[in-house]
Amino acid sequence: MNDTLTSDVIGQRVEVNGEHATVRFYGTVPPVAGLWLGVEWDNPERGKHDGSHEGTRYFQCRHPTGGSFIRPHKANFGVDFLTALRKRYMLEDGPEEDDREQIVTIGNRPVKTIGFNSVLKKQRENKLRFPPGSSSPPRKFSALKVLVLSQTGVTWAEVLSCAAGWPALQELYLESNDISISERPVDVLQMVKLLDLSSNQLIDENQLLLIADLPRLEHLILSDTGLSSLHFPDAGVGCKTSMFPSLQHLVVNDNGISQWSFINELDKLQSLHSLSCLRNPLTEGNRAETLQFIIARVGQLRTLNRCQILPEERRGAELDYRKAFGNEWKKAGGHQDPDKNWPHEEFLAAHPRYRSLCLKYGAPEDGELKTQQAFLLRNQLLTLQIKCPHRLDQKVLEKQLPESMTIQKVKGLLSRLLKVPVSDLLLSYESPKMPGREIELENDQQSLQFHSVENGDCLLVRW
Repeated sequence: MNDTLTSDVIGQRVEVNGEHATVRFYGTVPPVAGLWLGVEWDNPERGKHDGSHEGTRYFQCRHPTGGSFIRPHKANFGVDFLTALRKRYMLEDGPEEDDREQIVTIGNRPVKTIGFNSVLKKQRENKLRFPPGSSSPPRKFSALKVLVLSQTGVTWAEVLSCAAGWPALQELYLESNDISISERPVDVLQMVKLLDLSSNQLIDENQLLLIADLPRLEHLILSDTGLSSLHFPDAGVGCKTSMFPSLQHLVVNDNGISQWSFINELDKLQSLHSLSCLRNPLTEGNRAETLQFIIARVGQLRTLNRCQILPEERRGAELDYRKAFGNEWKKAGGHQDPDKNWPHEEFLAAHPRYRSLCLKYGAPEDGELKTQQAFLLRNQLLTLQIKCPHRLDQKVLEKQLPESMTIQKVKGLLSRLLKVPVSDLLLSYESPKMPGREIELENDQQSLQFHSVENGDCLLVRW
């Protein structure tokens, strides 16, 4: 590029040494001679300022370090349309870079493609520019059902200002836009069933309450938002919230969730039956135990981390949870007599489902409480290899399981890992102490310890 540009370049997308940016200013920046471009980087760490220089503001940036001044000849404005078309859609002569068939998802629909990786590599991640005071005329896109605005730089205010033109919209994708939910969507987005807000690090629990009245919202994606806490102020312990009345599927992967209070609040949702909460601090460590406790704390869940929760697995999880915190319950005022079972509020706040589990299964007996710590102590975990002798393509797994875990619950865990029905699984084990001998795990109601499974043994799984 030379210095013959005009003010029309403002708003255009540019590339500088592999980094993308949007032009926000074109002109002189005294006292330095010559013409400059003021750009706002997609990656704010690439910039140096917010569009100001020596006390004079030349353009606006969302981030205090999102802006830079560069010479026009350093900016790549792209190529002419026909050249771009050939490059993007692989119209050049010669072999394609990748002609393998793939399945990609557009909206929530699988689409079969060929060479799509090569197309994706050429995407420009264009930013939308909304003129000041612009709005979408009513029903301009009256039939629009799915809208993807990920990585476009769109703001929440801009979404709401245009949403009147999308009266039938059902799926809205707003990933990676640095969005902050600033106001309620009044009379707009009322038909939306799926909302993707992932990778928007400015969102917190208070902002989520602003969208809690969306009447048809069924699927909410909040992965990688930094979310760590959640509270529904309209519902007390053991009650259901009126917020998110239709929410069935919630995704909170890759966040900062570290407290059980977050999981307890999810039990207040009226319709929630599917939860994904992978790669959070809470789920580190003894993963099998954590998954059981999530199942026990959220009574209506039918799917956890994309794995179906079978009735026998829920029963086992709730019984173990009831036993694991039995001593704490008793010290808090719990009692085997249902009429006297009124533990103090602090315990109920930490374990809001505990009283209902006592009503469902009966209060834990003193004999159960004496052995509960074996399930929780880390030194009672067994490190076991898991092999599938008849499935050569299945890699060997290594898991840490409590020695008090029943064979039925081991099967439930393996069912989720291997995507095989529990009823089809046959388990046995081998021990280095007894080479060449295979021992069947025949009693589903007994524990690994009962069957003499020890640290370092190998579980064999067949179906």
